[in-house]
Amino acid sequence: MIIFPAIDILDGNCVRLIQGDYNRERIYGDSPVDMAKQWEEKGAEYIHIVDLNGAKTGESINNKIIKEIANAVSIPVQVGGGIRSIETIKDYIDSGVSRVIIGTAAINDQAFLREAVNTFEEKIAVSVDARNGYVATDGWTDTSDVVALDLVKKLEKLGVQTIVYTDIAKDGMLQGPNIKEQQIINKSTTMDVIASGGVTTKDDVENLRKLEVYGAIIGKALYDGKLEFEALMED
Repeated sequence: MIIFPAIDILDGNCVRLIQGDYNRERIYGDSPVDMAKQWEEKGAEYIHIVDLNGAKTGESINNKIIKEIANAVSIPVQVGGGIRSIETIKDYIDSGVSRVIIGTAAINDQAFLREAVNTFEEKIAVSVDARNGYVATDGWTDTSDVVALDLVKKLEKLGVQTIVYTDIAKDGMLQGPNIKEQQIINKSTTMDVIASGGVTTKDDVENLRKLEVYGAIIGKALYDGKLEFEALMED
């Protein structure tokens, strides 16, 4: 299982939100590039980046920083948040980003998603963000009437190879992931599933490993010192 340290960028800073709430942020540093270098030095195999400005508005003011990160580290990076055009995807991939994550647009624009998958294949992932079993959109500010499990099955048929599955209720709360929900999703698809939301302890990581998910994203627990990245890499 790949452990992805998360770098969430808001207004150029490295931050974490509580349950995706933009009014509940904590700044952990003013240099996301330096943060990425630190994770690489600690042994990270892959870095997960979220453009929070892009996720909320669809317009990125952080794309320059994200490109700098991709060029500053030798490990792959994946990027999500406000990816709503083929041009944006191509720009990121041409700049060294390994995988681009589509979120809201996967719900609102099926033609775009289909074109993205057909054009960029395994370089496209889809973020499935669920609140009480239903998909949330627009930086988690809205909840759709789309059932998360139905979306997962539809994505597989479209040829998507990787999804990031987040239980919003768990995100940033340091209360553990929704193991049951992650298990249901992982068993329902042959796609690579990256679990996200609430991973706080080594036991949480081990429980996800037992599910045989492809990866797990960890954010707040690492920044608050609840988990030591090096210790996780030793297992």
